[in-house]
Amino acid sequence: MIGISKLYCGTVEPSDALRYGRHSKELPSHLLQFAEDKKPVVVWNMTKACNLKCLHCYAQATAGPSADELSTAEAKVMIDDLARFGAPVLLFSGGEPLMRQDLPELARYAVSKGMRAVISTNGTLITRDKAKELKDIGLSYVGVSLDGLPEVHDKFRGVAGAFDDAMAGIRNSMEAGLKVGLRFTVYAKNAPEVPGVFDLLEKEGIPRVCFYHLVYAGRGSRLMDEDLSHEGTRRLLDLIMDRSKALFDKGQTPEVLTVDNHADGPFVYLRMLREDPERAKEVLELLNWNEGNSSGRGIGCVSWDGSVHPDQFWRHLTVDNIRKRPFSEIWTDLSHPILGKLKDKRPYLKGRCAQCKWLNICGGNFRVRAEAATGDLWAPDPACYLTDEEIGLTA
Repeated sequence: MIGISKLYCGTVEPSDALRYGRHSKELPSHLLQFAEDKKPVVVWNMTKACNLKCLHCYAQATAGPSADELSTAEAKVMIDDLARFGAPVLLFSGGEPLMRQDLPELARYAVSKGMRAVISTNGTLITRDKAKELKDIGLSYVGVSLDGLPEVHDKFRGVAGAFDDAMAGIRNSMEAGLKVGLRFTVYAKNAPEVPGVFDLLEKEGIPRVCFYHLVYAGRGSRLMDEDLSHEGTRRLLDLIMDRSKALFDKGQTPEVLTVDNHADGPFVYLRMLREDPERAKEVLELLNWNEGNSSGRGIGCVSWDGSVHPDQFWRHLTVDNIRKRPFSEIWTDLSHPILGKLKDKRPYLKGRCAQCKWLNICGGNFRVRAEAATGDLWAPDPACYLTDEEIGLTA
């Protein structure tokens, strides 16, 4: 996760994170990526049920729930363990988390244990009453997936009217006083929608947007050949920085982030180095604290059936199951042949990734994407768009 507004627009200074000792339990949500202890943010795909049919769904959600989903009681045992372990955030996802009737009860329970509860939703089920209920619970954040303007979004989501329903959910959430953000997964066919998303951000006053690079997992694997080219990704990052700065110049200060391609960090730094060398020094310090990809370390995933994965895209790799032993025990057991290596990937990386001068701030990027594209978990991430010169492989 690369904070464009934090780094390029200067909303965060290194001193901001130092003020809290860089401890995940103490840091405000917008500074959590700079935590030193890297206690895992846990994504819980609490149900396989979803009312949409998204082209890129990594969870391969279905119309109804899976028969083996964790019960409410089992979920509370998991939350107790996560809270004791010090996991700072529990992200309720799916499928569509609002299709589980006990979501409000479980989110409230997580908050009562001192965790920050957030949801990742398609937004279509957030009525005014539901938004008020989520606000009363103490939900920290609602991330609503929006992958283009009406025609493109509805096609991407597989249901007519999904855009209008999502926008109603966003407006209901904002009216209730919830922090809301957009989640936009970019690939070749919807990349032209990004300027329109910024227009929407400005018009509606939405305070946050995350642009997700495509990860080749679940149904998203089918879109591998439709990912942006390297040059297209570079243009996308420049556009995101330009539009973010334009909003800040107008007095609007949304939080803008890119997610799932940590080559974005060096790319932002290199642009800052050309434009503002003094600020670039601070950006580099923040990027070093961020440490890039954190699969299997700073982010983990629990599936609807209790299976534990290194992150939400590693559904083909189950480390263990919380029905057998607690997440905290699974997460700290380094005997697993892959999870143990993910705690420090550097000795195992190959090719450009192994030789890259930005390795410490990129973290080897997305291993699951490398595996999907090449069959080799430790091969270079094919979505890295930095040139050999930029990563220090040429004189």
